[in-house]
Amino acid sequence: MSFPRYPKYKDSGVAWLGEVPTHWSLPPLYLRYELLLGKMLDTKRRTGANSLPYLRNVDVQWDRVNTTELPEMDIAPWELQRFTLKAGDVLVCEGGEVGRTAMWRGELDRCAFQKAIHRLRPLSASEHTRFLYYCMRFASATNVFIADGNQNTIPHLTGESFRLYRFPCPPVREQIAIAAFLDRETEKIDALVAEQRLLMDLLAEKRQAVISHAVTRGLNPAAPMKASGTEWIGELPSHWDVSRIANVFREVADAGTNDRPILSVSIHHGVSDKEMDEEEMDRRVTRSDDRSKYKQVDPDDLVYNMMRAWQGAFGTVTVSGQVSPAYVVARPHGRIVTEYVEHLLRTPHAVEQMRRHSRGVTDFRLRLYWDEFKNIRLPIPPQPEAIRICSAIDEMDARFDALTAACEESVALLQERRTALISAAVTGQIDVRSLPAE
Repeated sequence: MSFPRYPKYKDSGVAWLGEVPTHWSLPPLYLRYELLLGKMLDTKRRTGANSLPYLRNVDVQWDRVNTTELPEMDIAPWELQRFTLKAGDVLVCEGGEVGRTAMWRGELDRCAFQKAIHRLRPLSASEHTRFLYYCMRFASATNVFIADGNQNTIPHLTGESFRLYRFPCPPVREQIAIAAFLDRETEKIDALVAEQRLLMDLLAEKRQAVISHAVTRGLNPAAPMKASGTEWIGELPSHWDVSRIANVFREVADAGTNDRPILSVSIHHGVSDKEMDEEEMDRRVTRSDDRSKYKQVDPDDLVYNMMRAWQGAFGTVTVSGQVSPAYVVARPHGRIVTEYVEHLLRTPHAVEQMRRHSRGVTDFRLRLYWDEFKNIRLPIPPQPEAIRICSAIDEMDARFDALTAACEESVALLQERRTALISAAVTGQIDVRSLPAE
């Protein structure tokens, strides 16, 4: 859809704005709004006769304010007017994601705010705060505040610099019209984005369900079934076996060498096929210069991270290498198909078994040791069938990956359109005055 433009434009005098409609003005922000940073949190004044909920930088999200589980601070009576909020205030983050903005809609009767938040309150009725909100979205999307900051320091939007910024200032009726137009159009776009994200979630659920069915029931829906005798497995094809892991794998811990690459195990992607750099390495695993501390691995070995097995951190080795001592290396006996076992151990029911057999007081301290892991029972199909199951999963993965990539591309395009629409409207590149309200 194409939109009309204004009849005449002028140079705004602001590099990042370019041209704006001739009748728009661009006064500095301090002539339009009262700007005030909040109050520093005083841990010694958490309670008192005038304790109020206290809004932090992290609580200000785009067009949304989190008011649950806020800390409190005692605000002196003479500070109440200065450091509290009222409906219609615009809240802008001074640090973190610089410029992140939300409207305060009176979510709480009284609320104070942190020094890392700018409170903007209009000085006259000729300002529409919702229009300013969209100006802030435009400035943030185009990295205006980052570009103007000191590149050698953590980005901050100081009050001294913020108050001098010149944002477009159309007549208030146009501000209202532009904000209403953007509310309508961005709501439509957000709804389409939500649909795509829901579809991605459904695809992920379907993918997991198909894999789980394939590795526990096989590919032939007409195959006769039997009871496995193991609760988490349930029924399985009658020609399959059930075996303890110790009967199909053995633990190995051969010392690493200088000529083998250090491999990593990802929850999502299994074992890497090359050495990882420092940024790619699992943050819970510290790299050592002494490679003899690592464990050698060879193709078809099964590797898992003891601390993350309960999250599905298993992988099949495809190249010779070595892994962290925090990993367990299991080498297959005979004709077991390790890739099939990896798929099986990533299913939700299997992951729950990993959790049950792990030791530790909290989730992030759980460890799955070989002595516990080896006693878990697995369904074991004949080798040719296990290979066919793995091939079918690979083909299915490719289809789901393509569908998911298409959804992600749609989301990216919709978000680009959203940003472009906001930028065009708040800078006057489109004229919304004559557009019908829907």
